[in-house]
Amino acid sequence: MAVIQAENIIKDYQLNEHVVHALRGVNLKFDSGEFAAIAGPSGSGKSTFLHLAGCLDSVTDGKLIVGGTDATKMSKQELALLRRNKIGFIFQAYNLIPVLSVEENISFPLTLLGVDKKEVKERTSKVLREVGLADMAKRRPKEMSGGQQQRVAIARALVKKPAIILADEPTANLDSTIGREILELMVALNKSEGTTFIFSTHDNMVMDFARRLIRIRDGQIESDEVKK
Repeated sequence: MAVIQAENIIKDYQLNEHVVHALRGVNLKFDSGEFAAIAGPSGSGKSTFLHLAGCLDSVTDGKLIVGGTDATKMSKQELALLRRNKIGFIFQAYNLIPVLSVEENISFPLTLLGVDKKEVKERTSKVLREVGLADMAKRRPKEMSGGQQQRVAIARALVKKPAIILADEPTANLDSTIGREILELMVALNKSEGTTFIFSTHDNMVMDFARRLIRIRDGQIESDEVKK
């Protein structure tokens, strides 16, 4: 079953007097449980596609179906609910709330969803164990390394059990050893939870881990390979 389906997606940006054609007729479909990477140089359109797929931005033209719903026909409020209920995000900047502890950062999305306190505690504890941070629940982000903060960001994305996790350059600020550990963690979670992972990246290690590698250049798909 397709969790994201892009049909002839076009995205243009106005930059002063110029129009930037970020995506030029992109067609892509992602099925449930995929572990895929979209690779390309800076400015190729990979992050633009991820932001559109995550309903953080709107298409200029084309059709985008997310979680079985046509996102191009949804209101801002409906898109916000779709993001909150079905999509998890992992950014290279982590985007953790500095005044909150690790467990508070992770549980925050569940609070927004109105999950009862007992389940919030259970799900937060479970995901802390999964990402290997059970003994750091009370720490603040500033007291942690970059790799540990990225684990918190992964846990925060996973705790609401989304159908899709979109990861924008998730290894960009990590050394190769920590980056590999993070990717191995994501692979394990993809297999155990069945969550769809889609990355944007220019990191060869991420490309190696991906079971499907899509290459994009100048807003167009160059190749789309499923590894055997």
